[in-house]
Amino acid sequence: MSGPLVLIEPYADRLGGHHQRTLVALAQARPGSLVIAPRGVARDTVAALRDADARLVTSPARHTAAALLAASHLAAGLSSAGLRAFCSRRRPRFLRRFPHQVTLIARCLAEASALRTARRLEPSAEAVVILSASEGLHGAAALLGGLPHLRFIHEQVTTEDAAVRFLGRLARRGERQTIAVCPTLAVGDQLMAAFPGLHMVVRAFAVDDGQRLTGTERVGGRIAFDIPTGEAAVCLVGGWWPYKDVGVVDDALTKLKQPLHLVVTGTPLDEAVLARWRGLSNVRLHTVPGPGSEAVLRLVYAAADAALVARCPGIGKESGLVMDAARLGVPLVVSDHHPDLTALLSGRPWALTFTTSTPDALAEALHEVIRRPPERPGPEVPCLLGMWSAAGQADFLTRTFASLRGEDRRC
Repeated sequence: MSGPLVLIEPYADRLGGHHQRTLVALAQARPGSLVIAPRGVARDTVAALRDADARLVTSPARHTAAALLAASHLAAGLSSAGLRAFCSRRRPRFLRRFPHQVTLIARCLAEASALRTARRLEPSAEAVVILSASEGLHGAAALLGGLPHLRFIHEQVTTEDAAVRFLGRLARRGERQTIAVCPTLAVGDQLMAAFPGLHMVVRAFAVDDGQRLTGTERVGGRIAFDIPTGEAAVCLVGGWWPYKDVGVVDDALTKLKQPLHLVVTGTPLDEAVLARWRGLSNVRLHTVPGPGSEAVLRLVYAAADAALVARCPGIGKESGLVMDAARLGVPLVVSDHHPDLTALLSGRPWALTFTTSTPDALAEALHEVIRRPPERPGPEVPCLLGMWSAAGQADFLTRTFASLRGEDRRC
């Protein structure tokens, strides 16, 4: 019988979403697993982890782990101060990048603290995984933490500048004690270019929990938002971060010639943009303050004939929204922002793609939803997009971690 996992999730304090859902699913697949959440855990996630018989730890074990976490908090405070002080474009570039470099150090120290705690509390784990790891200082985290591990790298927000790169070189031997797991090939290519000596594999992060939306939920979603039967509805889920192309959505909605219900949830949102949408004659706007719980997100998806995903060109990281739509059985209206994803979705009857950053193309796709909603994706679609069951993902992590066992597991 497979043993427990150590699952380290720095974002467990956030409500709902991609990271928390995978954390809970893996804990359910391996009862008795140790979950380490340095920033705490959202209330809904706590209840789900308890139901999964997971052991939850939110504070460091012993003095070394506590010291590392305290240093991480100090570095994070310095980074926040730097962001406020050097945000102006008139500042030299190296000063504007300085806070982000300190953030890499802060995240490394927090990861090392969690690894020290894992080493103390679960020394015989079948796998040790940081589910949302930093994109830098991989070897330093392993050396300071004293424990080999797998680390999911979701995206490369920033790169290491000279000073941080020097720290990374000092800890280069620690890279032999970690394997980076990249959710997409595009992220893997970026990481390989920055860290050619780092071992890495490509594997989707999201897991398929088999909890597709039911007909009853879809009826309930329509009732909750007062959307009459036969009227088209699209949902726009998640915070409006820079990689999301809200501008193309804004322009496309002004071009609608027929009524469309739009259900929006997430954080942060732009209230000025929402106010403008409320004034459009063919938009029926419904908003849900975010962040929302898993139950609220299911209600939003259930009300929609399709989920809208609009991203800026070239964004190649895994889309939690695309994965959510696939596992729940919700059709997609998605930009062709990255060729790998576009190739997977091309020609699928449950996916409408539109040219990225082109409002006319998005408006036409939305009119297609209004005229004839796409068919719902079947239960085979998650596998098509690279998703595995939670049990299959746990087995993969165990096998991959076993490849580190041939070396001394204490750094």
